[in-house]
Amino acid sequence: MLDALYAGSLADASRRSELVSVADLERAIGNARAIRDVSVIFDRDVISVIAEIKRASPSKGALATIANPSQLAVDYERAGARIISVLTEERQFKGSIKDLVEVSQAVSCPVLRKDFIANEYQILEARANGADLILLIVAGLNPDTLKRLYDFSRQFDLGVLVETHSLDEFNVAVDLGAKLIGINARDLRTFETDRDLFGTIASNAPLGVTLVAESAVRNLADVESYAQSGADAVLVGEALVTGDYAKLISEFSQVLKIRL
Repeated sequence: MLDALYAGSLADASRRSELVSVADLERAIGNARAIRDVSVIFDRDVISVIAEIKRASPSKGALATIANPSQLAVDYERAGARIISVLTEERQFKGSIKDLVEVSQAVSCPVLRKDFIANEYQILEARANGADLILLIVAGLNPDTLKRLYDFSRQFDLGVLVETHSLDEFNVAVDLGAKLIGINARDLRTFETDRDLFGTIASNAPLGVTLVAESAVRNLADVESYAQSGADAVLVGEALVTGDYAKLISEFSQVLKIRL
């Protein structure tokens, strides 16, 4: 499944590159607004909520229509979300670059482009269309490609959330120099979830690394559990788009972080 997701995203990026060239993206970047600082968001005593615009997933299928992603993003921000995550993968998650543009223009907080990024074109595309940070997944990239894309992103001041699913992958992210590391409870190869994985891996985190708990965030108890294991933030999508997102974000963003 992970290989198929990357192949699809790369094919779609190739199609878009025939309409919007690298030169076009570079010109757009030259006129783009400044990157919104992500680091200050996590310098707080409470959990930061990264709220996701998510229409569907490979494991659950359709979740929500979301006809107006920019309004949903504004509602997320008003409820207390510190970062808005926009899924731009078209095939399985039903997202788009258009969503990214609309959300970035509508909110004042940083915006994460969440996709299966595997080349420089996608990174330029993210920066040109309003992303403040991107996602790089250790499981989907060989070490050389991961480092190349990480370094390339930093040239444009983009923040990078490096996603991991195991202790070995977490160590790769640490060695890379990543300061923002996600630990995903969902194995993207099997789509099975293990909420205890976060605590197991987080106990190995060095000082100065910001930890984001991803997946299996359904309710307040889950967020409190992640906080007790050392999370600085939670990334949550499905629970928000299928439930009372304003109430959930408000509750989640009041959970105190536990300094381990």
